[in-house]
Amino acid sequence: MFQKILIANRGEIALRVLRACKELGIQTVVVHSTADADAMHVRLADESVCIGPPPSRDSYLNIHQIVAACEITGADAVHPGYGFLSENAKFADILAAHNITFIGPTGDHIRIMGDKIEAKRTAKRLGIPVVPGSDGAVTEDKEAKRIAAVIGYPVIIKASAGGGGRGMKVASSEADLEVALQTARSEAGAAFGDDAVYIEKYLQKPRHIEVQVFGDGAGRGVHFGERDCSLQRRHQKVWEEAPSPALNAEERAHIGGVCARAIADLGYSGAGTIEFLYEDGEFYFIEMNTRLQVEHPVTEAITGIDLVHEQIRVASGGGLSVRQEDIRFHGHAIECRINAEDPRTFTPSPGTITHFHTPGGLGIRVDSGVYSGYKIPPYYDSLIGKLIVHGRNRVECMMRLRRALDEFVVDGIKTTLPLFRDLVGNADIANGDYDIHWLEKYLAEGE
Repeated sequence: MFQKILIANRGEIALRVLRACKELGIQTVVVHSTADADAMHVRLADESVCIGPPPSRDSYLNIHQIVAACEITGADAVHPGYGFLSENAKFADILAAHNITFIGPTGDHIRIMGDKIEAKRTAKRLGIPVVPGSDGAVTEDKEAKRIAAVIGYPVIIKASAGGGGRGMKVASSEADLEVALQTARSEAGAAFGDDAVYIEKYLQKPRHIEVQVFGDGAGRGVHFGERDCSLQRRHQKVWEEAPSPALNAEERAHIGGVCARAIADLGYSGAGTIEFLYEDGEFYFIEMNTRLQVEHPVTEAITGIDLVHEQIRVASGGGLSVRQEDIRFHGHAIECRINAEDPRTFTPSPGTITHFHTPGGLGIRVDSGVYSGYKIPPYYDSLIGKLIVHGRNRVECMMRLRRALDEFVVDGIKTTLPLFRDLVGNADIANGDYDIHWLEKYLAEGE
């Protein structure tokens, strides 16, 4: 087991990893920018190192400074959390060159799955169902028209090198295709420095289903069930739940088994999430995230397994702590992402939190790094906390969530709490009857 882990992140995920390390008796080091000097994870860590000014490129994305912090403090491993350098293959390679363990997959696996086109090819080779579309990047408009005619409109053009909705455009007909291609390439080049795009069939009313997987790097793989992440705004997840209200036990076991076998065949090490669009009983691969997900607590709630403990165990050479037959699913869990944003316009709302009170009681978990008096800086992601609720079934979970949202108080800034209070009372949400377009339509109707 590791002696000292450096946590190369901030906010709630840094605190989440820190708590896991403490439970395992591992010393912790956190890095922080000058803007985060008073952050909770900095206060609670055994050691902290300031690595630069507020901009991420000068601090949390500064590989040289993070490696130097490891060498200064004697950290023998780095947990990257999510975001920032968590899916940076170069970072993983540099750590390996310095004999520091990256708590995650190899740089090669990050590279394979970080390229959307190569990831799709790999998924097909591993027996994972994929969305019909181009086999690689599409460079000529004539070629794009031919492919779109074969798979049928509407089609979606996606950036090969990125995500988060950037470089992603829908074409409903051949007349729309040329403009969509130009716009997607332009956005992709500006956002990712790579204007390569590919084409896929655009599904009309799909769910977003993702499967949590783990590999030991030596040919063993397991899955921890699926999460439904269909409630999204601009391709950003807002509400996640497990298990999905849309799947039955047979579908759940089937897609989980497919993903676990694929991870084993790939020789993958650590946590990963294989994401799908799901429509009319069929699964279509979107991408694989080679890291811990923001929404991992809902999986922890229904399995009772600490996924960060598992990450650390696998990275230290201890292998997986469970076999597939050991993993059991209990009840239902929902996570709401609480952002420092206006609940209607979603404009960021940095500032000082004057009062912060979290809900409690059976089945309630709040992952957050903020506190009363904490000043939210304007430089980073607006996520300030996650409310995770667990119940014996979805009905009980929804009732518990409604109560927890009523108890949650954040004063001094605007947050998305009012949005969730509206959603929990909506009939479609109560019935689990929604797709990836539902939330944006709901918000548009309320304007």
